[in-house]
Amino acid sequence: MQTRTLGNSDLAITPIGFGAWAIGGGGWEYGWGPQDDQASIAAVHRALDLGVNWIDTAAVYGLGHSEEIVARALNGRSGSRPYVFTKCGLCWDAQGAIYRSLKADSIRRECEDSLRRLGADVIDLYQIHWPTDNPADIDEAWAALAQLQRQGKVRWIGVSNFDVSQLQRAQAIAPVTSLQPPYSLIRRQVEADILPFCQAQGIGVVVYSAMASGLLTGAMTQERAANLATDDWRRDNPEFSEPRLSRNLALAERLRAVGARRGCSPGAVAVAWTRRHPAVTGAIVGARSAAQVDGVMGGGGFDLDAAEIAEIEAGLGSGL
Repeated sequence: MQTRTLGNSDLAITPIGFGAWAIGGGGWEYGWGPQDDQASIAAVHRALDLGVNWIDTAAVYGLGHSEEIVARALNGRSGSRPYVFTKCGLCWDAQGAIYRSLKADSIRRECEDSLRRLGADVIDLYQIHWPTDNPADIDEAWAALAQLQRQGKVRWIGVSNFDVSQLQRAQAIAPVTSLQPPYSLIRRQVEADILPFCQAQGIGVVVYSAMASGLLTGAMTQERAANLATDDWRRDNPEFSEPRLSRNLALAERLRAVGARRGCSPGAVAVAWTRRHPAVTGAIVGARSAAQVDGVMGGGGFDLDAAEIAEIEAGLGSGL
C-alpha cells in the first residue's frame, strides 16, 4: 500500500489501519457483543499480511482486553512491527463503570498500564480519547502527554473527538500530531470547520467509524439490527433504528452498486469515500475476523473517481 506521513510525525502510515475496538469483546458498557479472541488475532494477522502497518486501540476497549489481544497478536510474529496507537482519558472503576479523567497523574498511570498490556517500551501515538467541558482539564492532560513524549514513553501525541477550539488550546502547549474524529457518509459534521483547520495546520487526521459502525458494510439488515446482542452498544444508537435505519441501508445499497464495478464490498467503498477528503491521512477499519478483513481491507485503500463520488452522494440531500 502507498503510505502518507501523519501530521508532524515520522510515521508513514497506510491508507487503512486496523481498528481494535470490537476485539475488546463484550461485557462492558461500549462493547460489540461476544468476541472470540482467536478470531481477533487471526483478523490482526490478516490485516498485517495485506500490508496494513498500524493498529489503533484504546485502554478502555474491553477494559484493557483489546490492548492485551493486540500484544498477543504481535508477540512472536516475524517481520516489521506495525505502529501501535492507543488512547487515554477513559478510565473504569472496580465495577467496570467508565468515567473520564484528564488529570496528569491518572494519564501517567494509564500510560504505564498500556505499555504493560501492549508489551511495549514505547507507544507510537498516544491520544486523548475524549475531551471534557473544562478547558483546564485539556491543559493538564495535554501537558502530561507532552511530558510523556519528552520522557520517551510515547513517540507522538494526538487527540480524538476534539473541536477546533480544543485543538487550538492544545496547540498553545505543544504541537498536535493528529486528530481522530468520526467521519462517514452518515456523519459529515467535521467537514465544516474541523477538517479544514487540520489541513491548514498540518495536523494529521485518522478517521473512525468510516463504515458507520457496520451500517455501511452491506452486511447489516433490518433483522440483524433488531437482533443485536444485548451488550452491543449499537442497540441504543438511533442510526440503527427507524426512521434512520432504512435510509442508511439504502445508502449501503448505493455503495454496493459502486463496489460491484470495482470488485469490492460496500464497506470498502464507504472507507474510500472518507479518504477522498484531502485532510484525511488514513481511515481506521475495524474487523472481528479474517474474512471481514478481506472484505474491507483487501482493496488496499483504492481511490474513488469523481463520477463515483457524485453517484454515491447523489441521494444524500433527498433522503435516498
